[in-house]
Amino acid sequence: MDVRVEIKVETLTLVLGGARSGKSELAERLAVATGDEVTVVAAGGLLPSGSDPEWDARVEAHRSRRPPDWETVEVAPGGDLAGALRGLEGTVIVDSLGAWLAGVPGFAADLASLDAALAARPDATIVVSDEVGLGVHPSTYTGNQFRDALGVLNRHVSCRASQVYLAVAGRAVLLGDWAEVGRDGHR
Repeated sequence: MDVRVEIKVETLTLVLGGARSGKSELAERLAVATGDEVTVVAAGGLLPSGSDPEWDARVEAHRSRRPPDWETVEVAPGGDLAGALRGLEGTVIVDSLGAWLAGVPGFAADLASLDAALAARPDATIVVSDEVGLGVHPSTYTGNQFRDALGVLNRHVSCRASQVYLAVAGRAVLLGDWAEVGRDGHR
């Protein structure tokens, strides 16, 4: 039996997941489901070519999965992500908040600018981010700062998103809102 599920992508969708969880692939599938033109905002993935062969391979794997008609806008780590979002039409994938936040001085993201840029978009925006709070405890002070700052950023974007997915081991779960869960933990 062939069962098809209609995917509806809301105006702002957040896709969370750990390393190699399939979060970017899920975001790409959601983008295809919109039927619109797609722009990928590669947020924070810029490194000098050849400086990290493993990173270069990851970037190339992402690029090779995308249809050739998708545009790519690159934003340096910590660069003007809000500015890059302004004026883009059609569906946008932001991949990823974690790589972008890593370059923000002191991990102090300008949430007001990001909010304004996301709110101004009339078309679907799919934001990909790492869920680092589920992994190994960072061994450094800076690692702890980053983990906590990304947790705050993820929660901030999640509160504004119409839907949030969690990708785990190539599977996805659509997360519910806390408002849907009563004090006793039941719906």
